Amino acid sequence: MSEELHRTAEESPVEELRRRRERAHLGGGEARIERQHEKGKLTACERVDYFLDDGTFRELDTFVEHQSTNFDMAEKRFPGDAVVTGRGEVDGRPVFVFAHDFTVLGGSVGEAVADKVCKAMDMAVDAGVPVVGLNDSAGARIQEGVDSLVGFARIFRRNTKASGLVPQISGIMGPCAGGATYSPALTDFTVMVEDTSHMMITGPNVIETVTGEQISKDELGGATTHASTSGVAHMTAPSEEAALDDIRHLLSYLPANHLEDPPRYDTGDDPARSCEALSAIVPEEPRKPYDVVDVVDELVDRETFFEVHGGYARNLVVGFARLDGRPVGIVANQPRANAGTLDIDSSQKGARFVRFCDAFNLPVVTLVDVPGFMPGTDQEHNGIIRHGAKLIYAYAEATVPLATVITRKAYGGAYIVMGSKELGADVNYAWPGAEMAVLGPRGAVNILYRDELREAEDTDARRETLMDEYRAEFANPYKPAQRGYIDDVIEPQETRERLVEDLALLERKRADGPPKDHGNIPL
Repeated sequence: MSEELHRTAEESPVEELRRRRERAHLGGGEARIERQHEKGKLTACERVDYFLDDGTFRELDTFVEHQSTNFDMAEKRFPGDAVVTGRGEVDGRPVFVFAHDFTVLGGSVGEAVADKVCKAMDMAVDAGVPVVGLNDSAGARIQEGVDSLVGFARIFRRNTKASGLVPQISGIMGPCAGGATYSPALTDFTVMVEDTSHMMITGPNVIETVTGEQISKDELGGATTHASTSGVAHMTAPSEEAALDDIRHLLSYLPANHLEDPPRYDTGDDPARSCEALSAIVPEEPRKPYDVVDVVDELVDRETFFEVHGGYARNLVVGFARLDGRPVGIVANQPRANAGTLDIDSSQKGARFVRFCDAFNLPVVTLVDVPGFMPGTDQEHNGIIRHGAKLIYAYAEATVPLATVITRKAYGGAYIVMGSKELGADVNYAWPGAEMAVLGPRGAVNILYRDELREAEDTDARRETLMDEYRAEFANPYKPAQRGYIDDVIEPQETRERLVEDLALLERKRADGPPKDHGNIPL
């Protein structure tokens, strides 16, 4: 409840200030803080203190209160209202942060809360530094009516205006309902806390009333659901502290804004290190699965690969790493999941990631081992053509350095889509056993030699012979290399050294397109 905090006769102005700050940091009061802790959750102030470097937080609008008088709201005023905002540092680099305070009116967003968040975001964009939102909100503040909805709209517009200018990262630390879900959805990356965080437009009770479907809160909008099924969450963490650590780690790969280069660090790994293990990791047999993450770990600086969106569309791996200390984005087909075939979800996942890297000056390294696009009525009817076009658009639009390595196979339209030279890649390599063609050997032979196979005495044996001949004649890296589609055929162990040299050279890359507001990506 709102309290009278006027200075007493015995207090100095400094003592009054300290008392008011102490009261503001209690949020909704000690009883509500205790309930927050009982749920295994930190308070907004505790989250900010844990996230930022010690002693760097400078709070904004500490004493702001809502001005609503509807529904006895005049008696429910708290210093700072339901959000903590300010600036601080992460690993010595500036960042703006806002954290919803669930102890105050359930972290609901009213006019004053929106004002505070918008001010922090405006200052972040003006200063050119990232924005991190720690979300724990019941959604719109019903008591403030349309003022609350207008507040959300103002936040959404700032999310959109900041997009591509400064990195925006959302931590989902508790329940986020209704409008409170859309601001995170507009940001670049979303991290959810397992068990205690949820995101949903409408809750299970509303769904049961409208559709008759019964579903739990976790199944509907829990961290696992959004990380694996909807793709809304890029990462999950077992605790709030782990989620905040992940956000700090993510920021270490990112520039402060779109005009700066990402931070480079000395990792101690030899840039010319020979990657002898790669030949053993990737089998020669084109259908035998392997984990492409092992390939990435061997290529990049030791222990620097940070995968994002790992639970969603597992047939494509994306994440950040370092090569000779330089941050890069990694896009790689994953043969362990659906043979690395591209589908709707992986196309969207890859396109979104490539566009983020392009916005923030992160070179993209693409590792290709793809048999094609996923066939099937479901894929066709749900728009694989449109969604696959997103990945084409993302690569073709990109102006950052693009380096592509075909490790084993690249067939059909998937060859084009996965960072091909013709889409604008600066450097394209292939390993000696790589296969590139319109169709894989089996499919091509079945079409080209249909009549001969029908009449053969031993169809399987003849098919294998024809497939070997097809590989030798068409499905090899030397035909594309002869045409300049591949810059060089290289041994796997020299891949790291080549990429390091290329990215050092491509730091000077400049690409200017025709003046326009923006293109029309097939959304």
